[in-house]
Amino acid sequence: MKKFFRFAGLILLLLIIAFFLWCGNNLRDQHPDYKVDIKILNNPSSQLSAGFCALPITPAVPDRWDDKNKNGEMDKGETFTDGNGNGKFDPVWIAGFGENRPANGIHDDVWARAMVVDDGKTRLAIVVLDAIGFMNNDVIDLRGKISKESGITYAIVTSTHTHEGPDLLGLWGKNPFSTGVNAAHMEYVKIQAAKAIDTAAKNLRPARLSVSQDLTGAAPLVIDTRKPEVFDSGLRMIQVLDKETNKTLGTLISWGDHPETLWSDNLLLSSDFPHSVREGVEKGVFSKDSLMKAGVGGVAVYASACVGGLMTTHPRLTIKDPFSGEEFKAPTFEKAAAQGKCLANLVLHAMDKPEEVIDSASISIIAKTLPIPLKNTMFKIAAATGLMKRGMTGWMNMKSELSVIKIGPITMVTIPGELYPEILNGGIESPAGQDYAIAPVEVPAIRDLMPGKYKFMFGLANDEIGYIVPKSQWDEKAPFTYGRDSGPYGEVNSLGPETAPTIHRNIKAMLEELK
Repeated sequence: MKKFFRFAGLILLLLIIAFFLWCGNNLRDQHPDYKVDIKILNNPSSQLSAGFCALPITPAVPDRWDDKNKNGEMDKGETFTDGNGNGKFDPVWIAGFGENRPANGIHDDVWARAMVVDDGKTRLAIVVLDAIGFMNNDVIDLRGKISKESGITYAIVTSTHTHEGPDLLGLWGKNPFSTGVNAAHMEYVKIQAAKAIDTAAKNLRPARLSVSQDLTGAAPLVIDTRKPEVFDSGLRMIQVLDKETNKTLGTLISWGDHPETLWSDNLLLSSDFPHSVREGVEKGVFSKDSLMKAGVGGVAVYASACVGGLMTTHPRLTIKDPFSGEEFKAPTFEKAAAQGKCLANLVLHAMDKPEEVIDSASISIIAKTLPIPLKNTMFKIAAATGLMKRGMTGWMNMKSELSVIKIGPITMVTIPGELYPEILNGGIESPAGQDYAIAPVEVPAIRDLMPGKYKFMFGLANDEIGYIVPKSQWDEKAPFTYGRDSGPYGEVNSLGPETAPTIHRNIKAMLEELK
C-alpha cells in the first residue's frame, strides 16, 4: 500500500511539473530577439509617392446550422448542413460578444487594406484588418512575410475591431476553455496582409495628400456608455491623388466607434458599418437606385481611433438615413448600412473642400517596443494555458509597441489597444469611489502634445491589449464611481491599472522628441 501511495504521489508530482513546464512554454516570448527601435527625424522635404491595395481575408464558411432557439449559440442537439461533405461541423467562430457563436454565412467580405507612403528615403506602410484585434507576436510574424523588395521602413498593422468577424485572438471559441482561432486562417490573414503591403508598394505613384476633417458631423452616430462622456467622434481623412492624373489612389479615413452596430444576434461574417463607409467613399452614396453623392474611386482604408470608454452605436441609439429620413434602432444590416451611408456622405462632403494639399514632405518615425505590466488574472490564465497565444517578456510583462509619425503637418500616433477618449482629447476625472485616491495621471491630453495641424490616432495598432483606462477612473472595488451599484465595464478586459500611465508616459516622451 505504501508503494502505491508513493507511486501515485510521484505521478502527481510529475503531472504538476509537466503542467508548469507547459504553462512556462506558453508564456515564453515567441520573438525574444525582436525589438523595434526606429528613430528617423529631420530629413529634408521631398516629393511624396503613395500606393494602395485591398485584399480579402474572409474565411470559407462551408457549413450552416439551425439556431432553433434563436439564442445565437450552437446548443446541443442543433443540427447542421455539411456543406463540404467531410462529415463534421466546421465552425468559424465570430469574435466580440460571447463564446459559442459559429458563423452561419458571409454577408460581406472582411479585408486587409493597405496604404504605403514614401518620401524617397523612408517608406511607411499602414495595413488595416477587419478583425477584432491582432496580437503583437502575430504582427511580428506578418512583418516577416513582407518582401524585402517592398523596401518598407516601418509597417503599422491595425484592426477595425469589428465584432462580426472571425476570432483572431483566441477568446471566442466553443467555450471559455477552447480557442476560437483557426491556425490555417490565421496564416492566410498574415499572407494576405503582407501581400497587400507588397502590392501597395508596387503601386507607388507620385502623389499629393489632400487632408480634410469634419470634427462634429458624426457625433450623433455614437454614444459613450461609461461616464465621463468624452468622445473621439471627429472624422479625419487623407485623400491621396495621383499627381499626374489627379485620380484618387485611395483614401485613409479615421473615426472612433466600435464596429458592433449589428450587435450579438448577427451570425453572418461582416466588417459591420466600415463596409458601407468604404463602399460609399469608393463608389458613391445611394438612396435606393439614385446616386446622391459621387464616390472618389481608389481604395478606401478605414481605421478605428478611440473605441474605449465605450464608444458604440448601441441598440438604444437610433440611426437616421441621411436621405430618406428612415430611422433604424434595432441592430440590423439596414441600420449598419444607414450608419455607413451617413459617414461616407460626411467624408465625401468634407473632401470636397480640403483644408490642405501636400505633395512634398518628409516622413519622421519614432517607434519602439515596450513592456507593459500584466495584472489581469484572467489574461494571465489565458496566456499560461495557451488560449491566448501571447508570450511574456520578463515576469508577466506583455511586449507591445508604440509609434509616432509625422508627414508634414500630419501627425499620427499608434496605440496598441482600445484607448479611452479622455486620454487622447482631455476630460479625465477623479470621481468619488475610484480605487486609487489620485488626481488624473495621463495629462496633458495626447492630442495637446501632438505637433502639426492634423492629428490622427490609430487604436488597436500593432497589438490588442484591451481597454486602456485612466488610472484615476479605475473602478473594480465598491463603492463604485458615479453612484453605480456595480463595477463598470472595461477593467475586466484591461491589462491593469498601470497600462494607461505607462502608455501615456512613453507617448509623451516620444512626441516631445518628434517635435
